Amino acid sequence: MTDSTSARPPVAAKKPHSFTHHGITVEDPYAWLRDPGYPEVTDSEVLAHLEAENAWFESRMAGQQDQIDALFKEMRARIKEADKSVPQKDGNWLYWIEFEEGAEYKKWWRRPVAAPDDGSADELILDEVALAEGKDYFRLGAISVSSDGMKLAWSVDDNGSERFTARVKDLATGEMLADEIPGTLSSLVWVAGDRGLVYSLANEQWRTDNALLHWLGQPIEQDIELYHEDDEGFRVGSSLSANEKWLIIGTSDHETSEVRLVPADDPTAEPLLVAPRKTGVEYDVDERDGLLYIHANDSHENFRIATAPLENPGEWTTLVEGTDEFYITGFSLFADLYIVEGRLRGLDRIELRYYDNPERIEPIEFPEESYTAGLDDNPEWQVDRLRLSYASMVSPNTIYDYHLADKRLEVLKVQEVPSGYDASLYVTERLEVSARDGTLVPVSIMYRKDRAPGGPLHLYGYGAYGISIDPGFSTTRLSLVDRGFAYAIAHIRGGDDLGRAWYKAGKLERRTNTFNDFVDVALDMIERGYTKPGQISISGGSAGGELMGAVVNSNPALWGAVVAHVPFVDVLATMLDA
Repeated sequence: MTDSTSARPPVAAKKPHSFTHHGITVEDPYAWLRDPGYPEVTDSEVLAHLEAENAWFESRMAGQQDQIDALFKEMRARIKEADKSVPQKDGNWLYWIEFEEGAEYKKWWRRPVAAPDDGSADELILDEVALAEGKDYFRLGAISVSSDGMKLAWSVDDNGSERFTARVKDLATGEMLADEIPGTLSSLVWVAGDRGLVYSLANEQWRTDNALLHWLGQPIEQDIELYHEDDEGFRVGSSLSANEKWLIIGTSDHETSEVRLVPADDPTAEPLLVAPRKTGVEYDVDERDGLLYIHANDSHENFRIATAPLENPGEWTTLVEGTDEFYITGFSLFADLYIVEGRLRGLDRIELRYYDNPERIEPIEFPEESYTAGLDDNPEWQVDRLRLSYASMVSPNTIYDYHLADKRLEVLKVQEVPSGYDASLYVTERLEVSARDGTLVPVSIMYRKDRAPGGPLHLYGYGAYGISIDPGFSTTRLSLVDRGFAYAIAHIRGGDDLGRAWYKAGKLERRTNTFNDFVDVALDMIERGYTKPGQISISGGSAGGELMGAVVNSNPALWGAVVAHVPFVDVLATMLDA
């Protein structure tokens, strides 16, 4: 091992080690670095190597502390610490949350719809700051106001166990009810005229395998199990239908789901099974006027919206079909219309559709060529406007109301950057890069309009688990861009940016597509004149850290710097440990 203060980093020793599975023997000379006491470091040799790495890093960064401090101050100045959300109407109340300066936790507020906006009628319904005071750990889980607005249920983990204790407060009196449910890991759903709560408990594997009903005022020992899941790979969750008439109990693993409906006013009634589980088929359900609306991937991998009568829930008729270009990610029902959300050729799309006219389709148009947008919280059944969220790489997070009558977007709130931000100084583009196999890979990029061509570029990638990377806004990113960097996101295969086929094309035996796409994007950025070899910094975390490890080994000359956050790089050993 080299001296930790030298110009070269310490190099881990190689020690003979092998393991055999299914008749295949694998050599792993670095197996000794897997500390038997993980997450504690108990092996003295492992500890010595880690300390040497840390010492080398500190020595290399010693002359950069002034720059680090300046960057931290710069980034901190862009964060508005005292902030509040846009009030949202739900029944007779307007609800919002607030952050106070210096506080780590939120305060939840409301006021009557008819009350003046002068603070005189504001009611603090949950104070996370007070609840967290004096605790080493605090995390809010679920929070749910009863339909009549008179009771509040919430859950808290205050010891880091990831098991949450649910409690109930009488909002009329401010008093805590005696009801207390430990060990939950779920939403809290009001049923039976707000007399009961449906929840799920975490089992020994931190999975939810049940849906339980708690009657307010009764001992939890008398809680009723509404559903139990026998498959250890599935998780159970509960919610209410948009019209609040049905309790929806869903169970699923990573590729298969099954849904049951129970009348919300009679939660102990016999559940209605919508469709028996079938491996590889995912679906979710809502209901309106005796008709089920089903979002499913049974006929196309990019999903469809189907309908079925309540009396025959397995008889599905296609309402909206997903296509190779249109990936349907979800839907929302309202009294007079429904919303279909998805991605069209990789860009977020929000469509208004109407029950009485299936041919009437109204997509909401946004001004930029690369952006992210979606429905925000819309708790009411009868609506004349929709709450939306929007952002791009150059447009700060924005909350809109979309007025249905005149198709107008009303800006309610734009993320404030206290130190100042002028979006007109920047440009964002959406490009397509031809990968080595001819596949077109989308790239979202931003830079200052006064940036010199061929300057440094930062390229970010993930490409795993069917997770899309949205081209949203980041204040920390500005510290690079304002210093002459272009910042690009490579929407590589392995995510579902272009649909489920895009995800499948970057997994298992096709995993190398993910790595090749990233390299090909970098080469294309050079060819287009955005940057030069050696002036590209790259980053990715977890599975994106695996990506970093692959591309730094395959094309080291391309990169000027590599940041691998918690990299998932020893995949085989990690999976065998599971």
